[in-house]
Amino acid sequence: MERINVTILTDTPSLANHYVAELRDISIHKDSLRFRRNLERLGELLAYEISKTLPYSSVTLQTPLAETHTQLLTDQPVLATILRAGLPLYQGMLNYFDKAYSTFVGAYRVEEENTQLQINMEYLASTNLHDKILILADPMLATGRSLVKSYEGMLRHGKPKQVHFAAAIAAPEGLAYVQEQVPEAYVWLGALDSHLNDKSYIIPGLGDAGDLAFGPKV
Repeated sequence: MERINVTILTDTPSLANHYVAELRDISIHKDSLRFRRNLERLGELLAYEISKTLPYSSVTLQTPLAETHTQLLTDQPVLATILRAGLPLYQGMLNYFDKAYSTFVGAYRVEEENTQLQINMEYLASTNLHDKILILADPMLATGRSLVKSYEGMLRHGKPKQVHFAAAIAAPEGLAYVQEQVPEAYVWLGALDSHLNDKSYIIPGLGDAGDLAFGPKV
């Protein structure tokens, strides 16, 4: 698969490898605080990498001793995430883009025997997205259908001028689907895994990010 507009942090040695390794490690999974913190730290790294591609303008500042010049963001992005699993990854990005407005989506997969995987979206609270830079964060990019459906729902609130999708871990099938459905999007990943299994779970993956971060669903 040709990777156009795709950045994968673990393709090169960095601290991202440590955070992804701990997210996967079943010996650490009982520590939900550490799991959330590793997602948050990965979100910070992804935000930093994304920030290098955004528009900047030159400004002059006055220090106590002299004037100096620097480059500051021209436009703050809008950060979006899919509840509930996306919250720690989103928080890491918000730590860096601390002036960003936010959008939240409630979307989830419906798994029933002998039926095609369905995505329900029952909640959307969005700021104005017209002509904005949108960064949509979701820790697990499996089939890509939740991400695409959430993005399409957001378009009711305006067409962004630039779109970024960020995930901790992705499957090739989900990445291909996202690139097919939203070819203009830039995709930022912690790691790209091997494949999806017959239940559409990422292999080797890390398990259910929402359950590991916040406790099992009932």
